Amino acid sequence: MVKIRSGSKIPQFDEDENEYIYDAFVSYADEDRSFVHTQLLQTLEKENGIRLCLHKRNFLPGNDIATNITSAIHNSRKTIVIMTYHYLKSYWCMFEFNMARMECIYERNNENVLFLVVFEHIFARDFPLHILEVVQSQSYIEFPNDEQGDVVFWRQLVTALK
Repeated sequence: MVKIRSGSKIPQFDEDENEYIYDAFVSYADEDRSFVHTQLLQTLEKENGIRLCLHKRNFLPGNDIATNITSAIHNSRKTIVIMTYHYLKSYWCMFEFNMARMECIYERNNENVLFLVVFEHIFARDFPLHILEVVQSQSYIEFPNDEQGDVVFWRQLVTALK
């Protein structure tokens, strides 16, 4: 975060207008990229005009990963977490989750910037305590397994991000 504020070569949002570069940073495990790069990207960005930051597409080459992550979170209004077992096992996903929580607490006056999408059924016992606390205290949305639920899911997600 210090690198971001100190005027490094990373694009910054205009604090006077509270304008962000992205509507949402998408935090996901690489194993879940198919869903993110097809359905999520198509529905949110192409059909609804929501600007997404994806690490495969928007991270700046040459910057270290931690700098790219903190910059992406800081320059996005929300962080969408695609919660799966792969996500829970990934070091960098946990880093992204914790950085988004810190952004919420220290930079945004406890405004909730995390939007959890539970992509697969995960038992409560399998969540680390710091994530379980967020799941239990904040709203989240489960990805549906049926056609009717799909319509409601995408409508709710778009509404939450606009």
